[in-house]
Amino acid sequence: MQNPVPSPDQSAPARVKPHRVCPWWLGYLLASPVRRIFQQPAKMLAAHVRPGMTVLEPGPGMGFFTLELARMAGASGRVIAVDIQPRMLDGLRRRAAKAGVFDRVDARLAASDSLGLADLAGVVDFTLACAVVHELPAAAPFFREVARASKPGARLLLVEPAGHVTPSLFDAELQAAREAGFRLVKSPSVRRSRTALLERVGPVSAGDSFSGPSRS
Repeated sequence: MQNPVPSPDQSAPARVKPHRVCPWWLGYLLASPVRRIFQQPAKMLAAHVRPGMTVLEPGPGMGFFTLELARMAGASGRVIAVDIQPRMLDGLRRRAAKAGVFDRVDARLAASDSLGLADLAGVVDFTLACAVVHELPAAAPFFREVARASKPGARLLLVEPAGHVTPSLFDAELQAAREAGFRLVKSPSVRRSRTALLERVGPVSAGDSFSGPSRS
């Protein structure tokens, strides 16, 4: 039996209901152009990414968003794509090479307890977390690690599938983000998703690292 999810006003760390990690072979389907019927990377990201930015994408899968992020960041920018599944990253590297953006993509294998961002403290300009946080056993450590990597004023676009994440679970994620030092800017509309644009504002104490799986 799983533990209940605390309400946002409780003092216990916000948690989300864990889901099984997306199988690596589904990465091919999730990177398919057919997905653009529901989510259009260029439209979703245009307002958030500019040339020269350092972009973080946890759970990139095989790069449905990564390639567009790399194009937008330009030759002077970079995308740090972190996944826990080596085969997802292999597929991402192949697709990045074919798209001509391989040199802009830093594909990293995450550990079970860390995104491996120690070298990026205060460096990241923008983070895309699409359909990943709900797969984690706890949201709070994830948001703390992303916050430590983010510059003051950096933005985080949180996108969760409405079919998997209930309003109460999404509220718990937002509470964890607030406690990590993010504030809600607005709630953009993304089809079939629960979405929040967050901004890094507060100090974050050293402590827990990310713990949990990846997504597509």
